[in-house]
Amino acid sequence: MTASDRRIVAVIPVGTLDGAKSRLGAVLDAEERRDLVTRLAAATIRAVVAVPSIAETLVVTPDDEVRAIALDAGARPMRQRGHGLNAGLRQAREDAIAGGADAVVIIPIDLPRITPDAVTSILAVLDRTPPPLVTIVPDRHGRGTNTLLLAPPDVIDVQFGGDSRAAHVAAAVAVGATVVELDGPLTEDLDTPDDLLLAQAEGVEAVRG
Repeated sequence: MTASDRRIVAVIPVGTLDGAKSRLGAVLDAEERRDLVTRLAAATIRAVVAVPSIAETLVVTPDDEVRAIALDAGARPMRQRGHGLNAGLRQAREDAIAGGADAVVIIPIDLPRITPDAVTSILAVLDRTPPPLVTIVPDRHGRGTNTLLLAPPDVIDVQFGGDSRAAHVAAAVAVGATVVELDGPLTEDLDTPDDLLLAQAEGVEAVRG
């Protein structure tokens, strides 16, 4: 079964816009951070919705403005019930499974170099690797998880936060799933001022004030 034969659901978690990206506070004030996150959310959702092999894009968030952005971009917004990133992801994954998803791909909004092609290259792993499968795009420091592809969607639990790359790998090994780690543009994220400077130096449109 290829990626085009599977029902793939993308899950984009977004927190509240107010107070977002506080670690960038040394270089951006609160309003600038809010504007940045708003641009990133819109750009991410549009990029993911444009991927032909994704059947549906779910945006799970407690923020009313983000849900409006999701609707405008062609995604389905979902009001997050629980607190925290992993709780929102579990809620969205349950919805995806109920809808018959064969795989879910989890994509945060702080990946400035996201494009439809970058997402498609991750989903292409499904064409050459049968489930159970856990595909990880780590951050450029090798500690975090910037993108997570799970087939089936509940092959492992989501464990974002801290050293999530190692946690996701360990969980996959424990259940006998194949682990695929990928490099590429989605290894870049926007957690620190250095990350922001790198994206600006590369001329990424979403980070231009």
